[in-house]
Amino acid sequence: MISDRQKNILDLLSSTHTADLVDLRILEIGCGTGGVINEFIHLGAMPTGIVGIDLLLDRLQQASTDLPDCSWINANGQQLPFQDENFDLLLQFTAFSSILDPGTKNDMAAEMLRVLKPGGNILWYDFIWNPTNPQTKGIGLKEIKSLFPACEFTPLRITLAPPLTRLLLPRFPRFVNWLSSLKLLNSHLLVWIQKPD
Repeated sequence: MISDRQKNILDLLSSTHTADLVDLRILEIGCGTGGVINEFIHLGAMPTGIVGIDLLLDRLQQASTDLPDCSWINANGQQLPFQDENFDLLLQFTAFSSILDPGTKNDMAAEMLRVLKPGGNILWYDFIWNPTNPQTKGIGLKEIKSLFPACEFTPLRITLAPPLTRLLLPRFPRFVNWLSSLKLLNSHLLVWIQKPD
């Protein structure tokens, strides 16, 4: 699942001429222990140009231990502690599907746009549906577009539903690849969102 996601991210970065991450200032919303940020460091992003925010302090402490050259901030996504137009790229990986209140999602999206530079981008990866977890609510493309009005969108439906992948992959890897290529049972959207200049 991770390798499929990484391949799609690389393809998106290449097609949007953002493959060179060295000089980008990057912020991840809901960074957890820093796994996604570590992936972006391996793609060429500079740790000193990366900031991760999360509400859970123990996760940030683990991230700080593992990736000490990045900046880690205990903060609320509805009130980001940054000046306007401060970042080139924002990352949002499965944070929004954990938020059930529409007002909170709207506030977070507005804050993300506020701290993003004109012409900057958001890389969104989140559930469309997750029937096995009642504490999450999937977010379709229509809702994403409503959260980020006036932006441009490049969406991809990826990631075969994790329960299916875990069940089938050990015995039928080719079948899993084929099922994933059909998109029908893929459970996530990967969306490149560009803020207007």
